[in-house]
Amino acid sequence: MTTHTLRTTLTAAALLTTAALALTGCGSGFDDDTSAPSGELTSSDDALTVLIGSSGDAETEAVQSAVAAWSDQSGVDATVEVANDLAQQLSQGFAAGSPPDLFYLSTDAIAGYAGNGALQPYGDLLTNKDDFYPSLIENFTIDDEFYCAPKDFSTLALVVNTDLWEAAGLTDADMPTTWDELSEVTATLTTDEHVGLAFGAEYARVGAFIAQAGGGLVVDGVAQADSAENVEALEYVQSHLVDGTFGYAADIGAGWGGEALGSGLAAMVIEGNWITGALSADYPDVSYTVAELPAGPGGPGTLQFTNCWGMAADSPNQQGALDLVEHLTSTEQQLAFSTAFGPMPSIVSAADAWTDANPDLGAFLDGAEYAQFPPNQAGAVDVIADFNAQLESLATSDPATMLETVQSNLEAILG
Repeated sequence: MTTHTLRTTLTAAALLTTAALALTGCGSGFDDDTSAPSGELTSSDDALTVLIGSSGDAETEAVQSAVAAWSDQSGVDATVEVANDLAQQLSQGFAAGSPPDLFYLSTDAIAGYAGNGALQPYGDLLTNKDDFYPSLIENFTIDDEFYCAPKDFSTLALVVNTDLWEAAGLTDADMPTTWDELSEVTATLTTDEHVGLAFGAEYARVGAFIAQAGGGLVVDGVAQADSAENVEALEYVQSHLVDGTFGYAADIGAGWGGEALGSGLAAMVIEGNWITGALSADYPDVSYTVAELPAGPGGPGTLQFTNCWGMAADSPNQQGALDLVEHLTSTEQQLAFSTAFGPMPSIVSAADAWTDANPDLGAFLDGAEYAQFPPNQAGAVDVIADFNAQLESLATSDPATMLETVQSNLEAILG
């Protein structure tokens, strides 16, 4: 996943949530007569339509090839459609009564679509259910119902420009593992030309520090944004934004962390594994290494990002769709997707093979053991958008007051 794809995904998620909520009270898709009784899947010879939002030709071709192989084997026709605007096309499909059978669905959007009955909750029917990382299952569980199979995922890690690292006189032994060590290293790395550490002015990056402090925005369904741990996290980030050893990517002249690292504006960045493809394409001469993010007062912490294979509640061939999902999320197929366009497999059985194939990127997968995920309740995307706007001025704002606003907004959507 490239940074452009990530941003598109996050933006699409916001639109998907809004569109899903707008559909409440409308028909969920196909003719109601095709719906299966509760707890059962429809079955027919109907062809399947799969709607995806693609990062580029590599992803498109990989998904098309995988679906075609399953179609040849199963005898069920299946077509892959690539959305120009996934959020818009998906919502239009539901509104018109002709949604795709399967589609990419983000954690931000699932609550809205689940709430209006547009989704078929099939997670517990997957034969490979126990192979998915538990935190990914939790991502797509609403009201104790596991809705859809995580298709892949990514986490955040520390990505270091090794040339700038060595120029500062640092060695492998100096790789930071705690906040105190991170403070020391970023001070050493910071010069007039670059900051020690850069990241986006958004919860999707700053939230890693919240996790490391032992905090979180929503814990067991309860808003915890104004906790002492969260305040400590923002105060830590704020102190280094003020002293100039940390920098927001936009404030140092970069569009995102990958550009900040590749162009030499930052010695280290916090980014996901999509950065590897971007660096290879745009900054092939930049050498880098990847490490787990330093632990904070609450221990290790990072954030994870994922999408699932959503299934339409009124699809006339849900059994066929389920079989296709199991093919697409199998060990062999997920490893093939990883080779083709870079995502990490969402299943434990693929971990060793992925690590063997990507020995320098193991820190991303190691983070899966303790990764948090953004709130997935209906309306959370709007709360996060407001939080992001506040984070832009973190250096000159009061963290406690900022988090009180987030707390109030979360309580409003959680009820």
